[in-house]
Order: sequence, then C-alpha cells, then structure tokens
Amino acid sequence: LTAVTQPTTAMFFYNLSGRDLIVEEQHYRSVGFFIGVLLTGVSIIFLNGLVLTAIVINRRLHYPFYYLLGNLAVTDLCVGISYLVITCLSGVWTSTVSTSQWFFRQGLIDTSLMASLMNLMAIALERQQTIFTMQLHSKMTNQRIILLIVAVWIMAILIGLSPVMGWNCLCDLSSCSETLPLFSRSYVLTISILSLLIMFIVVILYTCICVYVWKKSRRMTEHTSRDQSKGTVVSLMNTVLLILGCFVLCWTPALLLLLLDGLHHVPQKLLVVESFILTLVACNSLVNPIIYTYRDQDVRTTFKCIFCCFCVAYHAYLSCTGHEVKHPSQVQRTPVQTYITIYSSNSNTSATTWDTIATPQQPS
Repeated sequence: LTAVTQPTTAMFFYNLSGRDLIVEEQHYRSVGFFIGVLLTGVSIIFLNGLVLTAIVINRRLHYPFYYLLGNLAVTDLCVGISYLVITCLSGVWTSTVSTSQWFFRQGLIDTSLMASLMNLMAIALERQQTIFTMQLHSKMTNQRIILLIVAVWIMAILIGLSPVMGWNCLCDLSSCSETLPLFSRSYVLTISILSLLIMFIVVILYTCICVYVWKKSRRMTEHTSRDQSKGTVVSLMNTVLLILGCFVLCWTPALLLLLLDGLHHVPQKLLVVESFILTLVACNSLVNPIIYTYRDQDVRTTFKCIFCCFCVAYHAYLSCTGHEVKHPSQVQRTPVQTYITIYSSNSNTSATTWDTIATPQQPS
C-alpha cells in the first residue's frame, strides 16, 4: 500500500533521486534570492508586454519580422509567468506538490522555453532569408509567417506535454531523471540534444550572415569610403556577438546539465544550483526584448508614446481628483494628441547595419 500511495506526491521521486531538498530550500528561503526572482519575473513580463503592445498599436510594425518578434514577446511573456509559478512552487513547497501539480508547473515552463528557443531560430531563418535576397522585407507572406508561428507553438506544446502524455518514469522508477525527477531520462536526453541542435543552427545562421555581409562590404569598398565600410562591418559584428553571446551564455549551462543528466553523469553538486541555472535561462527572455528592439527607431518612438499616454492620463486623473499638478499644460492634450505629435516627429529610419539584420526598414 505504501508503494502505491507514495508516487502520488513529487516528494517521493525527489527522495528516490537522492536530492537533498533541505540544502536546496536554503536558496529559496534567502531574501536576496526571492527579491532577485521577483524582479526578474516582473521585468520579463513588463518588457515583453511593452514590446507586444508597441507592435499591436503601431501599424508601421505590421510586417513579417515584427510578427515573429511579437510572437517572441508572447513566448518570453509566458516564460516570465511560468518562471514565477515554478519558483513559488519550489523549495519548501516541493514536499506538498502532487504529481499532477508538478507536471503542470514543469510543462508550463518547458513549453514556454521551447517556444522561445524555436522562435529565436525562426527569427534567424527570416533574417538570413531577407539579407541573402537583398530585400527590405522578407518575401514570406503573412500567411506563411502565421503558419510558422502556429508550427512553433504546436511543436513546443507537443514537446512540453510529452511527459504528461506518458513519456515519464511513473511506471519505471529506474529511469527517473535526477534534475527533473518525474521525467524519464530518455526524455531529458532527447530535449537536451534537440535544444543544442537548435542552438547550433542559430549560431550557424548568424555566422553565415556575418560572412555574407563582410564579403559584400569588401566588394562595395570601391564605391564607398573605406572607413564607412569598416564601420558597418564592425557594427554588424558587435550586434551579432551581442545576440549570440547572450543566447549561448544563458542557455548552455542548462542544456549541458540536462545532457549530463540524460547520460546519467550529472554531479550532485550541480543539482544544488539548479535554481540559479533556471534563472539564467529565464534571463534570456529578459534580454531578448532589449536586444531585438533597442536600435529600432519605430519601436523606441512607440515606447515613448505609450509612456506619454500613461503620464498624460495620470496627470488628467490628478486634475480630476483635485490634486495639484505642477504643470497644468501637460494635461491639456489628450493621449491621442500626444501620440500623434510624437509619432509625426519620427524621422524615417536610416538603413543601418542593424536595420538589415534585425529591424527591416519601413517603406517611405
């Protein structure tokens, strides 16, 4: 009877894997760790929500690349929510979590992370296709982009929910993973290899973009100044290194940990810092909206409009409630008028290196 009732709680599988939850709970009880988790999760949700709002309200951003960027914001938004959920249900709460609750929280974070990872690959593919065909915008139609986005989510959901559908170790306790005690080791190995393959493809695609633009710049040197051509290539290299550096830095530790676990060679000391490795992966969803939008003038202008609308609405609220406003002229315009004024002052985006790689130039 004991053998039948114990597997209904996640604690049974943690004990089976030899995890020392007492040591791990010390991290979750730390005030500094809690504040760090809270700030990370809230920042992920806020930044990606801001990017998503900007893409929705600005029609100048209704192009294939921005649809992929918006989907990346959605996936990273889900990562932020699921990261807060899984952290709140970890540590001291692990002993009270049932197997179904554990599958829910882990499936949520796995699906979100896999969708984000595959969407990064989709963006790299779109950028490579656009640059190699020398187009201002991708030749991909909106229908193809929508199909690509749907395919990303279908694959992510299937991968994330595979353990719920039977790819687990509930019926074969000898095959249980150590990092994810309710998952089968074969599933963990498959996920790690698949994710490493996606990472490899992303690195190859951006490397090909660098090589292609570098060769093109050498051919154009005779038509432009050498300093201008050199500056373009340097800017390109810096941008690509920033993308790949953050991507590889955030994902590599977690994928190597899962790979070692799948091969049954994971050191017990690494399991203690598992929560920090997960935080590092979540940080990729924090830097994605910054990396992919910080040089886009249209997106930056839309951000300013959003903040101005909130400021105008706030001052209007203070005025209506009888509070003092230092500058009454700030509430004379409506949010719509403020938006139009700022938006009309936006100059055409110049064709910089980053515009070619990450932010397609808008037609005049």
